[in-house]
Amino acid sequence: MLRDRHPPADLFALVPQLGLRLEPQLAQLDRLLDDDSLFTAVRDDLVKRFPHTRTHGRPSTPVEVILRILVVMRLYNWSFERAEYFVNDSLVLRQFCRVYLQRVPDDTTLIRWAKLVGPDTLQALNDRAVQLARGLKVTRGRRLRTDTTAVAADIHYPTDSALIGDSVRVLSRLLRRAKEALGGAAASLGREAFRSRVRSVRHLTRELHGIARRKGADCRDTLKAAYGRLIGIAKRTAGQAQRVLTALEASATPTAQQLVPAVGAFLPRLARVTRQAWRRVINGEAVPAKEKLVSVFEPQAQIVPRHKAGQAVEFGRKVRLDEAEGGIVTAYRVLGQGGGQDYGQLADCLATHCRLFGRAPRLLAADRGFSTPKNEQLAKASGVTRVCIPFAGRAPPERQRLEKERWFRRGYRFRAGIEGRAHALRRDFGLRRCRYHGETGMGRWVGWGVLAHNLDRIAGAVARRAG
Repeated sequence: MLRDRHPPADLFALVPQLGLRLEPQLAQLDRLLDDDSLFTAVRDDLVKRFPHTRTHGRPSTPVEVILRILVVMRLYNWSFERAEYFVNDSLVLRQFCRVYLQRVPDDTTLIRWAKLVGPDTLQALNDRAVQLARGLKVTRGRRLRTDTTAVAADIHYPTDSALIGDSVRVLSRLLRRAKEALGGAAASLGREAFRSRVRSVRHLTRELHGIARRKGADCRDTLKAAYGRLIGIAKRTAGQAQRVLTALEASATPTAQQLVPAVGAFLPRLARVTRQAWRRVINGEAVPAKEKLVSVFEPQAQIVPRHKAGQAVEFGRKVRLDEAEGGIVTAYRVLGQGGGQDYGQLADCLATHCRLFGRAPRLLAADRGFSTPKNEQLAKASGVTRVCIPFAGRAPPERQRLEKERWFRRGYRFRAGIEGRAHALRRDFGLRRCRYHGETGMGRWVGWGVLAHNLDRIAGAVARRAG
């Protein structure tokens, strides 16, 4: 049964000698999280865990506790385990998270509940946070700047041999489990169907690393031959997995049916990494970035060009950030395509700002990636009076004169601030690397980071004003 709250208690009154209290910023954040819209949005997602979660079963961890611990996690950039430890150990955090003298939820319990809060809900929560910032006059939405950044997926550097090795290793483990699930039916497939080729792959991978360090034309031929053997092992493993998958689908046992989605998901990924390794190494083709699979565990991860010293590319997803004055990230989007120009995002950026503030910003600032004549016209048609987007390429003389005017230079200096905002989100709120899995996990990870940042900025601004 889903509970809303624990019975309230004042832990600070129990030990008055310690003089405990919430620090001013945390006290303001405590008031912000009392907002009914934030509470209701999270509760509506948590109630979907089981058909009768709202009314049946044991009393659950209260919604209020879950919401506050998840915010505290991203506020201090903690893991679930560290959040459980510190909340359990601190009277101040127990009071803030409304746990009081009750048992702090286990980290595994928090993980199960956190998975239910979807990306769309977090978008709505951030919209509500922007409305709170507007109501408290932390931001007025008069100036807007936008840019994109990369959020890395939690994967190792993708090489063809490593991707094939990962696929063979996972499928071999699934075949071993399938042999136990099929029981007597496994004998009809023969021992060869369940053979593990992990050792062969590991030996070949070490051999490939040694060959790759050599130089010369003969080494290229040796490398191709070794990759050919590795691809052959991968294809034989795929053949085994296909036969076992057919047997699992025909089996009526629940354990066998549970393995069907996993085997069915990894088979096409193995085929894809085998195909791209053949094209790149054996045929010598340049495989386009859009066609590459960079992780068999995170297939949604993309190659994102960074064009920065020391880090030419990242493997993850590109995220657009829109920021108004006051340091509030008014909107964020996990983009569908990594790399390329950003100019296609400006229409959504302006539409979202108009929806949240009821009008267009007076000033819009962005970098050259957003620069097109169509975007300039769109911004002016939306009501933006000053568009500070530098011309891409060689600017004509009249455009050069415009960009040298004081208002344009001041507006473009305002744009530079979003670089610092993106860095702060990456450093302090976890947007450097996503720790959740899948497309939905990326949306949830980015959403919690942006929401915690905005609530922290609002609480800090109100606390400074009051103090």
